[in-house]
Amino acid sequence: MPNDTHRKELRVGIVGYGFMGRTHTNGYKRANDFFNLKYRPVLQAACGRDAAKTRAFADQWGWQSVESDWRRLIERDDIDAIDICTPNDSHAEIAIAAAEAGKMVLCEKPLARTAAESLPMVEAVEKSGVANTVFYNYRRLPAVTLAKQVVDSGKLGRIFHYRANFLQDWTIAADLPQGGAALWRLDAAAAGSGVTGDLLAHCIDTAMWLNGGIVDVAARTETFIKERVHQETGATQPVTIDDACSFHCGFANGSLGLFESTRYARGHKALYTFEINGEHASIRWDLHDLNRLEYFDHRDEGILRGWRNIHVSDGDQPYMSHWWVPGLCIGYEHSFVHHVVDFLKALEDGTPCPPTFRDAYETAKVCDAVLASARDKAWKDTDVRWTGS
Repeated sequence: MPNDTHRKELRVGIVGYGFMGRTHTNGYKRANDFFNLKYRPVLQAACGRDAAKTRAFADQWGWQSVESDWRRLIERDDIDAIDICTPNDSHAEIAIAAAEAGKMVLCEKPLARTAAESLPMVEAVEKSGVANTVFYNYRRLPAVTLAKQVVDSGKLGRIFHYRANFLQDWTIAADLPQGGAALWRLDAAAAGSGVTGDLLAHCIDTAMWLNGGIVDVAARTETFIKERVHQETGATQPVTIDDACSFHCGFANGSLGLFESTRYARGHKALYTFEINGEHASIRWDLHDLNRLEYFDHRDEGILRGWRNIHVSDGDQPYMSHWWVPGLCIGYEHSFVHHVVDFLKALEDGTPCPPTFRDAYETAKVCDAVLASARDKAWKDTDVRWTGS
């Protein structure tokens, strides 16, 4: 493995120091320790509005310098890539400015609050030709990547059903404020939507990656607590995000989909599952047991037919040859390490690193259709142009 003096530097400037700022940073720090890469991420600068918190984050995680204005970060000649880990309402402005300055752009999901807000971001990175990617990280958990390999192999046969859910319970309390630090996901002005853009976007990205484009949807949403105090203003305001959403859909391959997400499922902190049923076989996965993929094959001998529980830890399974010995597990944070690794490999090869901004725009179109369907109580076409990346 080459030492750092033989690696080409990728000097990163990160905007945002919260939860996602930490997960992305960990990805940059660990990538070269376990993977043989020609590029080496350099933690060049961290940027945030609160100077003291930004400095504390930089000192804790090893960022070399700090900025308080993302515009100044983009202007710096010693930055190659901008990583956006801010609330959704600022993604577009930062990404477009970074692309126009010739910087590579990595962005936390969703791409923006709406598809209309996302499209100029896509146009900006494509016009400038800069490398870009969006952190739909669950794709890069080894068991989920293995599911992709199984589907692509044709082992399932014709696909009939795709179902997924993402359940949480952290917003049930009526006295929980909306907006402000740590609670911007409850403020539609910052987030764009509730569980649709925050949780179902993950499910939709994974679903289209595994099963192809979603062509139409029929949805229902609900906001259970109608008013909350805004943390920044102290004023009581209507809540305009969706607390819960469920939708039916049709895929381009003729299969049916069923999706559900809520933040009102008491007892669930982050239950994300999916299941795919085909003519020959089925697979299912559960984030709570993320190193396992379940597989059922009807072609097995009758007396032995049943669900197999595949522990994804062997070296011939996705990503795992770079980690420990068979039988030992990795975790949630490794999905971000793998995303960074794949981005760096794509730079080596001169290829896109999916999901690109264009891919994430297609996911945004499905989210918009879901919300429009719930609003109008009608089926909606998505106009998705999914290419399978």
